[in-house]
Amino acid sequence: MGTSAISDFHTALGQFLNYRIMLEAKEPDRRLNLAIPLETYDTFFQSQFAQVVKQRYQLKLIVYEPINEEIVQWIN
Repeated sequence: MGTSAISDFHTALGQFLNYRIMLEAKEPDRRLNLAIPLETYDTFFQSQFAQVVKQRYQLKLIVYEPINEEIVQWIN
C-alpha cells in the first residue's frame, strides 16, 4: 500500500473500471476480477465503504496470500 488505503483503492478501482469497460467492448464474455491481498481484504474490505463500493460496481474479487503466492478465496 502507498500513501493511504483510500488513495490506493481509488487508483485500483479506477484502473479496474477502465479495464472492465474495454474488456466488455472487445471480449464481452470475459469476466474481470480484482485481486487483493488477504490482509487488505481482512481490514479495508470489511469497512462499510468498501462493501458499498463492491456491491455498487459488482466487483468480483480474488483474495490472495502474497507470501505463499496462493489464492485464498474467490468472491462473486
